[in-house]
Amino acid sequence: MTLPRGRARRRSIAALASAAAVLGGLALAAGPSAEAQVTSVGDDAGSRERAFAAASAEFGVPQPVLEAVSYAQTRWDFNPGHSTSGGYGPMHLVDAGLGSPADAKGLGAPAAPAAAPVADTLSRAATLTGIDEEALRTDELANIRGGAALLAAEQRSLGLPLGSSTAPGAWYAAVAESSGSAQEDVAAAFADDTFAVIATGASRQTVDGKDVSLLPAQVSPDEAQLARLGLLKKANSAPIDCPPGLDCEWIPAPYEKLGSDPGDYGNHDLASRPASPKITNIVIHNTEASYETTLKLVTDPTYVSWQYSLRSSDGHIAQHLEPQDVGWHAGNWYVNSHSIGLEHEGFAATGAQWFSEPMYRSSARLVKYLARKYDIPLDMQHIFGHDQIPGVTAANVAGMHWDPGPYWNWERYFQLLGAPLNSHAADGAVDLVRIVPGFDDNIQPLMSCTKTGVVCEPQGTNFVYLHQSPSQSAPYINDIALRPNGAPATTRVSDIGARAQAGLTFAVAERQGDWTAIWFNGVKGWFHNPASDPTAIPVKGSYVVPKAGLAKVPVYGRAYPEASAYPAGIPVQALAPLQYAFTPGQRYAVGDLTVPTNYYRAVTYSLDTPNDHVDVVGQDRYYQISLGHRFAFVRAADVEVMTAK
Repeated sequence: MTLPRGRARRRSIAALASAAAVLGGLALAAGPSAEAQVTSVGDDAGSRERAFAAASAEFGVPQPVLEAVSYAQTRWDFNPGHSTSGGYGPMHLVDAGLGSPADAKGLGAPAAPAAAPVADTLSRAATLTGIDEEALRTDELANIRGGAALLAAEQRSLGLPLGSSTAPGAWYAAVAESSGSAQEDVAAAFADDTFAVIATGASRQTVDGKDVSLLPAQVSPDEAQLARLGLLKKANSAPIDCPPGLDCEWIPAPYEKLGSDPGDYGNHDLASRPASPKITNIVIHNTEASYETTLKLVTDPTYVSWQYSLRSSDGHIAQHLEPQDVGWHAGNWYVNSHSIGLEHEGFAATGAQWFSEPMYRSSARLVKYLARKYDIPLDMQHIFGHDQIPGVTAANVAGMHWDPGPYWNWERYFQLLGAPLNSHAADGAVDLVRIVPGFDDNIQPLMSCTKTGVVCEPQGTNFVYLHQSPSQSAPYINDIALRPNGAPATTRVSDIGARAQAGLTFAVAERQGDWTAIWFNGVKGWFHNPASDPTAIPVKGSYVVPKAGLAKVPVYGRAYPEASAYPAGIPVQALAPLQYAFTPGQRYAVGDLTVPTNYYRAVTYSLDTPNDHVDVVGQDRYYQISLGHRFAFVRAADVEVMTAK
């Protein structure tokens, strides 16, 4: 749970102490006395539900409100030590007093620009309850009591009715306050999300094995209460490109000349998007750095750039580039020129400790807005991870990034986008499957997350492994770009060579019993897909096969124009095929039949340089295909498009 930043009516420490004293009396009026307070609820699957009930009674907060706020913040999960700048426990109590971890990217970087501070709700909860901060971080009941105390203190300060039996709708302002934002629209959006949970209900088993259910109930939120909070109206400056309901600030990436050479500049390029080039994609990254270091880097003119950074603790967003300009973030210039990059605070190898529900929710709200604005389909062929982007040449493939990694919950993310990955299943379809293994219960073996050679902590993942034959004991398939010697892929956390990722659609190669084989980087990859508990769903769509007479179809990492499209003075960009073999007998699912064919030339600082900042558009046509973990492009002239059965 997060509370206000920069609000005019901020509580002083003295006011908090007063509130703590008031809550001492509140416990007597609304529930058990201090002597009778529940101090333990056990450690079985039902303990979290009992903890919500106990805290509700003790602090006079309706249990549906308490559970819904927790669900909106963490989905009731408990990851002790979430992150040094993130939240703890089911109530997402934020400890803003801890320093950021050391990370190599921060060495030598300039000072970070001032960003909106993180609300320190952990210390507030400790002040209100008298509970030790370590207990608030690590103890289930203590954490939920702390969250309940914060809600009750706000409700009382607003002069609104207390009591576990009060109507949930009477808590609208207190819930809005718990968003942590001083912006009225952001606080209201969080409250609306929370009350939507009450209206629709929710039920799940948490990552630590606790069963929690919230039955759907009619609720009438008293939205007029919002005026009591005295929040700020949205006052975004002109460059901000964010929708209502998001806490966004402008921290610009610098466009600076670095030397006498016109090609020596940073850290992005000017353009006229979406007129030219068109914006067609959104790339999901994680920062591999703390939020503070991330801001240092993106404001360093000698580094690279992206459009948005999102903070783990509360989903706060910093925007760095205007929409028309091109960031340097994807490791593929063609993708850069057509994409918007979102960097999420955290480290891919320990993603579960960083990828918080507030950050997922902010990111999804931003992506939905951008997708509507730029007409980008809500699917994983257009909204994808950095790890799905191909190298521009065969030599580049092995060095491409693998973030956001195996712990980014794509299924949850697309649910928040309103485009669930398990939708559009086509019963009876046989040619194409979409990988949908679940997340929390899909625990795949990984190693080297925190120490080389050490097995990673078992937790939910977003992929299934592909084997060379239909057996769990069979070796994993090989990615020839990563291991030219033909050795199989490994379980190393960064090794994507044999991972079929959730949300991706593949062409079926063969079936045997409970096993399905798909075409993947030029080979058959088998995954366990039993009818009783499928890890993939049948879907409709199209696939491509080589044109008759071709012994091999080249696959590319970019869709550049034919040589004749380049005007005088602009060097022709060579079509450089990747090392994968797309031969007769193979087929690959089509992700996009309308890929732009262009090369945006921007290699100098000045917009006035002749033959620079020019978008070269060709007539040749390409299709995006699901080649493997990374997508690729094929020329339309080289393939036949087939409607999948």
